[in-house]
Amino acid sequence: MKRIILPLIAIFFVGIVYAQQEDKPSKTQFMIRGYGSAGFQSLNDEGEKESSFNSGTFAPIILFKFSDKFMFETELEFAYENGELETALEYANVMYSLNDYMTIRAGKFLLPFGTFMERLHPSWINKLSSVPLGFGHDGIVPSSGVGVELRGAFDVYGSKFNYALYSTNGPKLNDGSMEPDEAGILHFDNYEDNNKNKSLGGRLGYLPFTDSSVELGFSFLNSKVGNSDSDYENVGAKLIAYDFTFIKKINPLGGIIDIRAQYNQSIVDDANYYEPDGLGGSEEYTFNNKSDSFYAQLSYKPTTSSSNFIKNLEFVGRYSELNTPEGAEWETNQNQTAFGINYWLSWRSAIKVNYQITDGTGGHGGGLIDKKQFTIQWAFGI
Repeated sequence: MKRIILPLIAIFFVGIVYAQQEDKPSKTQFMIRGYGSAGFQSLNDEGEKESSFNSGTFAPIILFKFSDKFMFETELEFAYENGELETALEYANVMYSLNDYMTIRAGKFLLPFGTFMERLHPSWINKLSSVPLGFGHDGIVPSSGVGVELRGAFDVYGSKFNYALYSTNGPKLNDGSMEPDEAGILHFDNYEDNNKNKSLGGRLGYLPFTDSSVELGFSFLNSKVGNSDSDYENVGAKLIAYDFTFIKKINPLGGIIDIRAQYNQSIVDDANYYEPDGLGGSEEYTFNNKSDSFYAQLSYKPTTSSSNFIKNLEFVGRYSELNTPEGAEWETNQNQTAFGINYWLSWRSAIKVNYQITDGTGGHGGGLIDKKQFTIQWAFGI
């Protein structure tokens, strides 16, 4: 990963110097944005308690505009974990505006599978300090992909539509040969394709009202996921998502109501997997590889209050679920409830105080899941 990040940083700093030395006017523009966070966490995991301050994360977003139509963007992420500096390339892609209704981009980009990962995951935009079940590590929702995408927006008789259609390397099936306890899981960080097939995905968003207060979305992703020239090369996966957004100032309530929800489903073709039998051999088994997850979130900000302190507060609650296949080694059924009170220091900086409860069964460890987590996070955007 460092081989990718360091050259990118060097290229952009050279670009800054070059732009500063250019005498004649140019449409070329360079910008650094980003976000970060730091805070404190206290965790009670089935009676085992721990608490710690964390060193935080920083994610610079670098934008380079070559012309009115041509632009490059990338997001890097830096975090200090387990005594080491962790680096990641969240996305890096080029974009070209074909016309007012169509833009094409290529490279690694956040997938418009629903709205959470593409629009809401940055810490200063996410109203809670965690992500819903089904997203992130061991989740069933893809976050980014390497490929090409066509996107845009248009109006029809006063209603607004936005769309995205993309082709990427697609997810990769874990066949259990290296990690038997993860047989059947899909991995989405597929920088190099494991087969000749390319995924096809997209999202259509519909905003029926002129004030754009409501958006309804449908997403899909279809792909072959098995390794070429293996017993799994014809195994396919179908992913779908439905999302809902409502944001509006409600005068009788004296503030802004923000409601968001997303349902995700993953269906992988049936296949036979193998697990060690304890005698030096293996035992064949299969299961209905279908997973789903859901979250709903409500927040309220009393923006019309006469008190500066109160109108900078925001109250938020979220419920989410994750259900993975019965019979899989990673079978789990979890539900999570999270509450928070945020204080906005500015439009792009907030102190978030959150409490989260996760219950259920299964997971890699098996058994009951009983986690309670208290978090204080300072999140900011640049």
